[in-house]
Amino acid sequence: MGHLLEIRNLESFYGPIMAIRGISLTVDKGQIVTVLGANGAGKSTLLKTISGIMEPEKGQVIFDGEEIQGLEPHVIVKKGIVHVPEGREVFPLLSVDENLSLGAYTRNDKPQIAKDREMVFDYFPILAERRNQEAGTLSGGQQQMLAIGRGLMLNPKIMLLDEPSLGLSPLLVQQIFGILKRLNKDEGVTMVLVEQNARVALDLADAGYVMEVGRMVMNDTADNLAASEDIQNFYLGVQEDSQRGERRWKRRKTWR
Repeated sequence: MGHLLEIRNLESFYGPIMAIRGISLTVDKGQIVTVLGANGAGKSTLLKTISGIMEPEKGQVIFDGEEIQGLEPHVIVKKGIVHVPEGREVFPLLSVDENLSLGAYTRNDKPQIAKDREMVFDYFPILAERRNQEAGTLSGGQQQMLAIGRGLMLNPKIMLLDEPSLGLSPLLVQQIFGILKRLNKDEGVTMVLVEQNARVALDLADAGYVMEVGRMVMNDTADNLAASEDIQNFYLGVQEDSQRGERRWKRRKTWR
């Protein structure tokens, strides 16, 4: 059986600048795959190329056995790929309920849409409480929940999540990533997660890739990446405690 998503030797440009350079990546059904890297590594460009916002110059994007590179974004959405962008991008003047309805705009199965709306409210109870509130008046964490919930309303085959921890408190990050884990386990939602917060991403993911300056420089299982000395030094930050003979995790960089 083939991969649900396969990227082969992908290249994308911003004008004359090559943003991603020969990227290859695979995601199997039911997996959570994380893509790590610093700002400017090309992570968001990769997601935009998968979802059709950017058109690659070279390479293939194969989804569910079909090449989709170069298709318009609305066509790709109908195939079951949902992109939850960095910065949440909710419709601020529309209510929570109206935002969720827009997430299901490609569907016409009203009974199942209603069930999916209730599923979103089960996972994000604060959205049920504020269903009639304008999205722009929600907190940053609540808007992130709404962006994820709106994506779920499409009943996606795969979700592309771009920096869901960005700008959120550690407590909210823990809450949202816990919900993502439940969605994967209980609903079978496949995810590609772009993150700078390497620790929480590797805790959540099954497998991971590391990008630097538009290239993939490492990939492995999430557990192996978390145990890698390079990842520990440059992304997680590990300090040896020689007196107690144990490792303690410390961040050297601030990952928002």
